[in-house]
Amino acid sequence: VTLEESGGGLVQAGGSLTLSCKASGFTFDGYGFGWFRRAPGKGLEWVSGISTGSSTTQYVDSVKGRFTISRDNAKNTLWLQMDTLKPEDTAVYYCAKYKTRYYTDTSYDIKDYDTWGQGTQVTVSS
Repeated sequence: VTLEESGGGLVQAGGSLTLSCKASGFTFDGYGFGWFRRAPGKGLEWVSGISTGSSTTQYVDSVKGRFTISRDNAKNTLWLQMDTLKPEDTAVYYCAKYKTRYYTDTSYDIKDYDTWGQGTQVTVSS
């Protein structure tokens, strides 16, 4: 069971990036996912979540209206479209798999996730 993020990089404030998370080793469409981030000197922060079947998506208030989470079950891939980026979005971003199959909601609690990617760095310059 693995998750592998990609798509991070350096971007100017106001720019956009799209993070992807490729999954393997399990039935992708049976699980919800989340995106988390860790900014320099800070703890892990839940950013967004998506349920199985994409019926529920949620965002932390600081990214609402700027970030969009989505998934393609045929490609076993999760995305995070990040627009209007701000310097405070600078962080290592991680995707994570929810531990309970067929859960139709999302969760911001890291204890509800059992598999994590290695992370991808996003740096937003002012």
